[in-house]
Amino acid sequence: MKIIVNGDPREVAATTLSELLAECGYSGRVATAVNEVFVGSSARIDLALADGDRVEILAPMQGG
Repeated sequence: MKIIVNGDPREVAATTLSELLAECGYSGRVATAVNEVFVGSSARIDLALADGDRVEILAPMQGG
């Protein structure tokens, strides 16, 4: 399916938000939103993605 991840169009095999995170290589703590609506970590496994969805994934960065 075709979705937008962090502003970039992507073709993905994932059907849920948790599968998408794994497919994109995210692990640990991240913040997620689908179509501009925040999705908490406990809801990701059940959130089905649809063609054209806009997903934002924010991961903390270290540095000084």
